[in-house]
Order: sequence, then structure tokens, then C-alpha cells
Amino acid sequence: MTGRDWFTRTVFPDGDEPDPRFTLANERTFLAWTRTALAFLAGGIAMEVFAIPGVPAELRTVASAVVIVLAMAVSLGAAVRWVRLERALRHGAPLPAPAIVPVISVGGFIAATIVLVGLF
Repeated sequence: MTGRDWFTRTVFPDGDEPDPRFTLANERTFLAWTRTALAFLAGGIAMEVFAIPGVPAELRTVASAVVIVLAMAVSLGAAVRWVRLERALRHGAPLPAPAIVPVISVGGFIAATIVLVGLF
């Protein structure tokens, strides 16, 4: 028995235990991404519920859907990033780049453009 619980043995079957400070920092980063996903979800819901003057309902719905899908992508990306970073830490490998950042940027740009077009 290695002293590791079943989840850790299943998700991280090999590699060395990293410094706990790095694992906890990875967890805090995961939680920050999760808060970001929740903020996007709340924004998407609010965009649909509260009518923006001058923006047609159809555009508002599309923009809301884009923001809510973005929230889903950020949430999934947070979990994937947490696993990838933890594996890199356990194998002494270089840390992967945050691939979710371009998704947030592009999704936010698309939603903002839809709303902006609707205002004019």
C-alpha cells in the first residue's frame, strides 16, 4: 500500500508525490477557474433574463447561449488543466500552457460583438 487513496492512484498511477505547496497552488488555480465559469454562467443567465434595451430578443438569446457554453468550456477546461498540471508536477515535466485562455478570449469577444451589433 502506497498510502495514496484510490482516486489519486486511479488518476495519477505513476510519478512522484509533488511538494504539497505546488499541489495546493494547482488546486487554488482550479478553484479560480471554477469561479470564472460560475461568473460566466451567471452573466449568461442575467443577459437572457434582463432585457438589454435595443437588443433584439433573438440576439440576446444567442449571446446568452455563447456565454453559457463558454462557462461550460471553462468548467471542463479547469478540470482538464488541473489533471495535466498535477501529472506534470508528478513527472517533473514542463508545465502545460493554459489552453483555456484563448477559448475565454474568443468566446467573450463573440458574445460582446453580438451584443454590440444588437445595440446598433
